[in-house]
Amino acid sequence: MAITAVLFDIDGTLVDSNDHHVIAWEEAFAGIDARFDRQTIHDQIGKGTDMLVPTLLPDLDEEAQAALGEAHGKVFKARFLNEVKPFPGAHDLLRRVHAAGLRVVLASSASEQELDHYMALLGARELVAETTSADDVENTKPAPDIFATALKKIGSPPPHEVIVVGDTPYDLEAAAKCGIAAVAVRSGGFADDALTQAGAVAMYDDVAALLRDYDRSPLAG
Repeated sequence: MAITAVLFDIDGTLVDSNDHHVIAWEEAFAGIDARFDRQTIHDQIGKGTDMLVPTLLPDLDEEAQAALGEAHGKVFKARFLNEVKPFPGAHDLLRRVHAAGLRVVLASSASEQELDHYMALLGARELVAETTSADDVENTKPAPDIFATALKKIGSPPPHEVIVVGDTPYDLEAAAKCGIAAVAVRSGGFADDALTQAGAVAMYDDVAALLRDYDRSPLAG
C-alpha cells in the first residue's frame, strides 16, 4: 500500500536531545527534593509533562505538575537547547521523503518554541508540510492526540497511507492508537524489546540507517 505521509518524532529521533532532557528533568525534580536515578527518568522521555510527571509523582496536583514542567523547560532551554545537534542523516532523510512526493510532518511532544528551533536546526522549513507540538493538544504521547491532530492537519488520510518514525515506546503506542504503523530507531536509547512490544514494524539504529535502507523500508511502501 502506498505511503503518502510520514510523521516524524523529533527528540531522540531527528535530534540528539534525550540525555539533555534527562538532566533537565533531574534538576527540576531536585528543586522539590524529589530524586530519581537517570535511567528511571530516561524511561519516561518521550512523554510531555502531563504524562511524565504523574507517572513518577502521582500525588502531585495539576498546578505542581505544571510548575515542574516549567522548571524543566527553563533548564533545558537555558543550558541545552543550543547544544542539541541533529543526528547524521536527519536532514537528508526528510529531504528524501519530500523528494518522493510524501508529506513530511513533525509531530512532537516538545513545545512549539522547541519545535520551531528544531525546524531551523534541521533545515526543514521548506520540506515540512505540517507540524504538531504539545501546545496543540490536551494530552501528549502515549495518548494519540499529537498524531491524531497531525492527521487532521493533512486532511485525514487513511491510517494505512501514513507511517510514524519514532524512538520511544510512547511514539509507537500513540501511533497504534491512531491505527498507524510505526518504524523505530534506536537512537533514543530504548531497548529493542520495549520498542518491539510497543508495536514497531521495523527497527533501525538511527535515521542514517533508515535512509540507507529507504527503498526497502516501510517508508517506501
